[in-house]
Amino acid sequence: MSVTVAPGLVEAVQTNCHIADARHAADLTLCIYLLQMREFHRWERGLPFEAPLARDAVGAWIAEREALWSALEEAPFVPLPCGPAGGALDPFDIDAINACLRPRGLLYGAGLVSADRPVFFLAELHGRATREGLEVLSAGRELARGLAAPPAVLARAGDEPAIVLRRESLARWCWERFEAYSLRRPEGSAFHAAVQAYGLDRDFAAALPRWLDEQSEVLVLHELGEYRAGFWLDPEWAAMRLTLPTRRADLYARAVRDHLADFGVTLPTLLERRADAALHVWFANYDGVRELLFPTLKQAYAHWRTGDGGQSLRCAMDSGKAHFSRLAQQVLECHVLDGEAAGSAIEHLLTSADAVCPG
Repeated sequence: MSVTVAPGLVEAVQTNCHIADARHAADLTLCIYLLQMREFHRWERGLPFEAPLARDAVGAWIAEREALWSALEEAPFVPLPCGPAGGALDPFDIDAINACLRPRGLLYGAGLVSADRPVFFLAELHGRATREGLEVLSAGRELARGLAAPPAVLARAGDEPAIVLRRESLARWCWERFEAYSLRRPEGSAFHAAVQAYGLDRDFAAALPRWLDEQSEVLVLHELGEYRAGFWLDPEWAAMRLTLPTRRADLYARAVRDHLADFGVTLPTLLERRADAALHVWFANYDGVRELLFPTLKQAYAHWRTGDGGQSLRCAMDSGKAHFSRLAQQVLECHVLDGEAAGSAIEHLLTSADAVCPG
């Protein structure tokens, strides 16, 4: 498909990305911030994955970017020059914007990655498909983006949700993990098993297309799981998250829904398909709050690796699905009972010892 970009469109989307970053980059921990800035510098400069990054050059670029953010922090988001007859469209009017851009081979995205942090991107449209009645849109080469670049989201497309994949972001995530792994090469780890399964250490560039295709499918499965969970969670779950008093509470709420999605769809499907390489990657990414809420799941993964045929994983998935379904129901009941005043009680519930799945 040929790609036609309206004059000024890339610049307008990138400006909005800068404004969003100016308002929210400080929300990140210093370690995460520096890692994301390093990757963002590589993308903006068009550097290949294996190109070494000079510390002085990255440091100077970060200083310049922070100065730009200081100038834009209070600025309003700008309209996009892509409407009919050259008119401007509100940057959050996703449906109208994509109606104009998709015939030109482009895909636009705008939404929230947390309760109040917007994210924007503009990319070449890589592909379209349908899964369980949901449209799946794949973004290819990205023309504008911000510091945060989630590789998959369940977004709105008109009156229906749609799954949006960002393959370039997924490829960059793969390189970052592989680069960090290459410094120590921890044998026995889940990511080591993934590297061996995909052959990333033999020829990264040759292995990347298979990685992208298979990990894109894993992301689609997860978003399908989120979609199914939403049949009984939403809209109350979304309203509940707006009442949570801290970012920590929101991370726990997100982890509960992630568990419901993965125990309901992602992991059972990967096991059934015997998608071993993809399972290694899933467990390589199993950390943070998700692991805190179900620490014994990794033991079931270890049993699978030693050849139990997935029996331990299936038992753990069944246990996790039942446990987190009950926990989610308790959260919703608390929200219904106390409304906007329930935030602190819900945070206590989600972070209590009772919230941890015993396995």
